[in-house]
Amino acid sequence: MPLHHVSYGEGVPVLAVHGWTPDHRLMSGCLEPVFADLTGYRRIYPDLPGMGRSPAGSIDSSDGMLDAVLEFVDDEIGTEPFLLLGESYGGYLARAIAARRPEQVLGLGLICPIGLAVENAERTVPEHVVLRSTPGLLDGLDEQAAADFTEITVVQTRETLQAFLADVAPGLDVADTEAMARIRKNWTLSTPPESGPAYERPTLILCGRQDSSTGYADQWPLLPHYPRATYAVLDAAGHNLQLEQPELFAALVREWLRRVSLEAT
Repeated sequence: MPLHHVSYGEGVPVLAVHGWTPDHRLMSGCLEPVFADLTGYRRIYPDLPGMGRSPAGSIDSSDGMLDAVLEFVDDEIGTEPFLLLGESYGGYLARAIAARRPEQVLGLGLICPIGLAVENAERTVPEHVVLRSTPGLLDGLDEQAAADFTEITVVQTRETLQAFLADVAPGLDVADTEAMARIRKNWTLSTPPESGPAYERPTLILCGRQDSSTGYADQWPLLPHYPRATYAVLDAAGHNLQLEQPELFAALVREWLRRVSLEAT
C-alpha cells in the first residue's frame, strides 16, 4: 500500500516518521530548518497509514503499520543505507525498523519517543504544567485548536503556537480516527524493538523534562540496547519539544548527524 510522502534534497536518505495522529508536517516543520544549509541529504517524510493522505486500508495493528513502513522503505529507498528519525509513536516504529535492518540504518534519532511502557496508563510521566505563557495568546483561536495546543504544550508563546498551527494541527484535522481506533486496539508490537542484539550505531534520544505524554524516565532503560546513544532531557520542554526548544533541538540533531557522518567515513 503506497504511503503519501514528500521529499527534499539529494544524497543520503533520511527517513523521518511522525507520531500518532499528526502527519508528515510534524517532522518536516522541525527538521527542514536543521537541513537548510546542509547538503548531501535526501529528506523523506511519509504520512503513516490512517494519517495525513495515506489510507489505512485493512491495517489493524502496529505490526501492520511497521510492515507498511518497511514496504515504503523498500519502494522508496531500496537497499541503500539511510538515517532514521522517529517522534513519539514514530520513535517506537523507528526502533523496530532499526532492529529489523541494523545494517541499513546508519543512525537512529528519537524525539520524545515512547519508552518501554507502550500503553499510556503504564507510563511514568509528570503532571502537565505550563512554564511560560503569553497573555491573550488564545484569543480568537478555534476552540478545538486551543484545546489541542494547551493539552500538552509547556511553553505557550506566539512562536510555539504558530509552529503548532503549521506543523501539528493540520494533521490532527485530517486523521482517519475510525481506522486509528481500530489500530489502537493492537498497539503493542508483537516483537519488542529491543528484543534482539544491541543497535551499535550513533543514536540520539531526546526527551522533554515536562513531557506529560511519554515522559523521560521510561526511555532511560533503553540505553543498554543503544550503547552509542546521546540521551538528553531538556528543561522547559514537553511533548512538543521540537517546538519549545528549537535551537537546542537543532544543535543536538546536527551533532547526531555529524557522528553518523564520521562513522560512515
